[in-house]
Amino acid sequence: MNRFAIPLLVFALMFVFFWFGLGRDPTVVPSPLIGKPAPAFSLPRLDNPELALTDAALRGQYSLVNVWGTWCVGCRQEHDVLLAIAASGVVPIFGLNWKDDTLQAKDWLQQLGDPYAVTGVDADGTVAIDWGVYGAPETFLIGPDGTVLYKHIAPLTMEIWETEFLPRIQDGQGGAS
Repeated sequence: MNRFAIPLLVFALMFVFFWFGLGRDPTVVPSPLIGKPAPAFSLPRLDNPELALTDAALRGQYSLVNVWGTWCVGCRQEHDVLLAIAASGVVPIFGLNWKDDTLQAKDWLQQLGDPYAVTGVDADGTVAIDWGVYGAPETFLIGPDGTVLYKHIAPLTMEIWETEFLPRIQDGQGGAS
């Protein structure tokens, strides 16, 4: 009987871990960047590789950094939401085109619309590593001082925009819309 006690105990512990794991939201992944300055970067711009998108562009106002690629199904799902957010004028959206073909990325934005104030090309993925990117799409909210305030993993929806991003922006502006 004792020979069954250890396997039974191991099974019981695994059951408890799996039970709690199933109850967690997979889009909530703690980021070590929250509350810290956005990582420094300089990337060639998608529209003009002679110019650069740098972390300095993120300072001075609230902004979003959206990691995307034409190969990413979730990025296509969230694209209309990004267009609506951009049209609202609440925040500029900066794109981080991650490990993508430049010509396909340009065609994508020309066909579907371009929600980005500027898009930087992270061809080798080194900037995404600095940002702690797990996969696309991921969206970061950056404060006016360049601090990372929030990170969302998965396609952005209007519900997530209105419940997670917008309140953080409005709280920072004293509740102003």
